[in-house]
Amino acid sequence: MTKTICVVTASRAEWGLLRPLAELIKRDKAFCLLLAATGTHYCSEFGNTYKEILADGFSIDERVDIILSPIQNAVDVSNIMARAITGFAEMFARHTVDLLIVLGDRYETLAVSLAALNAKIPIAHLHGGELTEGAIDDSIRHAITKLSYLHFTSCEAYRRRVIQLGEQPNRVYNVGAIGIDNVRQMELLSKDDLTSILDFDIKNSKYGVVTFHPETLNNNNVRDQCNQLLRALSAFPDLKFIITKSNADEGGMIINEMVDAYAKDHPNVLTVASLGNLKYLSALKHASMVIGNSSSGIAEVPYFKIPTVNLGIRQKGRIMAETVINCSIETSEIVGAMKTAMSEEFLQKAASAAYPYGDGHAAEKIVDALHEWLDNGRIDLKKEFYDM
Repeated sequence: MTKTICVVTASRAEWGLLRPLAELIKRDKAFCLLLAATGTHYCSEFGNTYKEILADGFSIDERVDIILSPIQNAVDVSNIMARAITGFAEMFARHTVDLLIVLGDRYETLAVSLAALNAKIPIAHLHGGELTEGAIDDSIRHAITKLSYLHFTSCEAYRRRVIQLGEQPNRVYNVGAIGIDNVRQMELLSKDDLTSILDFDIKNSKYGVVTFHPETLNNNNVRDQCNQLLRALSAFPDLKFIITKSNADEGGMIINEMVDAYAKDHPNVLTVASLGNLKYLSALKHASMVIGNSSSGIAEVPYFKIPTVNLGIRQKGRIMAETVINCSIETSEIVGAMKTAMSEEFLQKAASAAYPYGDGHAAEKIVDALHEWLDNGRIDLKKEFYDM
C-alpha cells in the first residue's frame, strides 16, 4: 500500500531546497506526494512564488493561507503561527498522512509541526542540529528537532548535535546539504541568458549577489544595519549588484523598502522579490562574491568556490568553509571584507577550499531512509530519550 508523504513549503528558499526531494517522492511508486504550500508563496510582495512550484511541474494539493501582511511586530508573527496551527490541523484532518517532511527553522514550520504532533503524524526534519546564534530561528530549529522522529542533517557535526538533544542515533542521518542536489542536477544559465531574462546587463561586468535579513534577536537597529550595507555597496560603483529581497521576518519589509529606494538611484543595482531556483543558482555561479547573512551563503555558495561576505551574527555558529569571510555590519568592515574577497590571494584560497556539506546526493539518501522506515511500518511515535 502506498504511503502518503506530505511536504510543506512556506517560502521561496525552502522550496528551492525541497524540490529535488519532492521530485523523487513524486516519482516513487511506493509513495504518494501531498504537497502543501503556505506562507509567503501567496504574497505578491514576496513574488507570488507558488508560481515557481507550478513551473517546476508540481501540483499544489493544499493551499493554506496564513500570512498577515505587512509583518510589523511579534504579535503579527504569533498570529501567523496561530493561523498555521489551525489551518494545518484542518488540512491534516482531511488527509491520511503517513509522514510529514519539513525543513529548517522558520516559525511557520514550527507551527505546522505542532499541528502534526497533535494529529499523531510522524515528522522528518531536514537541516537540524545547526546553530544560528543571532536569530530566533536557533531555538525554533531545536524545538522542531524534538518534535520530529526522523532527522536528516547536513554534516556529521550536526548529526552528533541532534543526538545530543536526545534523539536515537539510528533515526539520525547525515545526508549533506540538500541544496547541492540542485547544483549538481540543473543545467545553469549563462551570463548572456541571465542578462536577457533579468533585463540587467551583467555580460561583461563583475557583480555580487546580495541577500540581507533581519537579525531577529537584534532587530531594533535593522534600518541602521541596512544603511551600513548600502553605503558599503556604494563604495564599489564599478560593480553591479543583484539584491534578492528579505524574507517574512519582523523587520524584513523595512529592508525591502530600503533596497528598492536605493536601486532607484543606482543603475548598477537590481532588486528582485525572488529569482527562483534556476536563476538564483545561475546568478551564484557567475558572481564575484555573495554579500549578506543568508544561510545560502554558508551552505550553497561555497560549493561554487566563490567568496561569501557574511555579515553580523545571524549565521554565527554554523560550520563554515574557508570561502566565507565574516565581518560586522559596519560600512568600513564590509568594504574591507569585499576587497579581501576580490583579492587574488583569497580567490586562490577559495578555489582550493574544501566543501563541508556533502556530495549532492542528499535527496536519494533521504528517500532510501524513508523506505527503510515506512515500507516495514517501523515508526513508533513513542520516542525514548537517548542519554549520552
